[in-house]
Amino acid sequence: MGEPVVERPEQAGERPGEQSEARPGGQSGERTAEQAVERVVEDGLVHDQDPVRPRRRRGFALAVAVAVLATAGAVTAAALGLGGAEQGGPERSTLPPATAEVTRQTLKDTETVDGQLGYGAASTAATRKPGTLTAGPDTGDRITRGRTLYAVDGAPVTLMYGATPAYRDLREGVEGPDVEQLEKNLDALGYEGFTVDEEFSSGTADAVRAWQEDRGLDETGQVPLGQVVFADGAVRIDSLAARKGDALRPGAEVLAYTGTERAVTAELDAGDEQVAKEGAKVAVRLPDDSLAEGKVEEVTTVIKPAESQGQDPETKIEVVVSFTDGKGRKAADAYALAAVHVDFTAETREDVLTVPVAALLALAEGGFGVEVVKGSTTSYVPVTTGLFADGRVEISGDGIAAGTKVGVPK
Repeated sequence: MGEPVVERPEQAGERPGEQSEARPGGQSGERTAEQAVERVVEDGLVHDQDPVRPRRRRGFALAVAVAVLATAGAVTAAALGLGGAEQGGPERSTLPPATAEVTRQTLKDTETVDGQLGYGAASTAATRKPGTLTAGPDTGDRITRGRTLYAVDGAPVTLMYGATPAYRDLREGVEGPDVEQLEKNLDALGYEGFTVDEEFSSGTADAVRAWQEDRGLDETGQVPLGQVVFADGAVRIDSLAARKGDALRPGAEVLAYTGTERAVTAELDAGDEQVAKEGAKVAVRLPDDSLAEGKVEEVTTVIKPAESQGQDPETKIEVVVSFTDGKGRKAADAYALAAVHVDFTAETREDVLTVPVAALLALAEGGFGVEVVKGSTTSYVPVTTGLFADGRVEISGDGIAAGTKVGVPK
């Protein structure tokens, strides 16, 4: 049998294997995992197909790609000198149309989702007692600890900081984390004469009376449910649900608020929950295409009702991302609200050898190889593949090192 040749399309102006018809699945420009490896070594020939530009996605289905390639037909390994021949196969004088170097780098598999730049997810404040709304803020107002959030029947409802929402009257003799939370706020506002702990003491009651006097409230020494709203920190008024003069019933929503720091809200499918862990680092691409560093602050599971009859409810993962670098925060401040993209890292492989995915060849005996180019000759070398990401693939194999030249479609 003579030397195998490398068969390449030679139509002028056409990239190897370019096709004018729509891509499989009816999507133009979107690639499936089955199309990951586009060059098949068969009967001693390298068949180029559509140049590979895989979409950036997590969980590249390599096993599926192998299965699809295997069904393409029987491949004769002997024609390439692979399998039964000595490692690396015979050298050939026919060069590929183009080459790429093996590169050592850190490879990251990312999941990119759409996000909304704003101030994070909104929370609602509802009245706990009946009355008339006599005062309220405007949308966009920022309110800090000790300030009035709104007023009912002329009595101010005060914002204090804390993670535990108000759920009961606080008075002398009551104990619990919510008591300590109240005392921390009284201490931060400058009131004295008590110990910050979980016990509502007589000293706490005296401090509450002093605070109530300053706020123009009845000096009872007790904090009835509805007199204080606890939030994680300073708030920004996102929207108003009631207007001045409205009659309110217990549980009626008065307003919605967010934090005051810029944040991004993104929504992921339930299957992507593993990439959205609290504290995970992400990258936010702003409208001007600049990148800002961020981290996941909150992760919430949301059940969305079916949009029409016969459809099932959807489970989504809502993520709030904060900015972690000053440059990113400053860049984000240029936009009131904006659509952005968030890159979540699914997997990272550091200091690995990579090649363009288009350099991979499907071998007769299974698995993959690359066409190593040395001077005016080439040889086919089996490789083990690892992570696929950003159009590149992690590889290892005998003689493969940084700087090795491999064949790729033109």
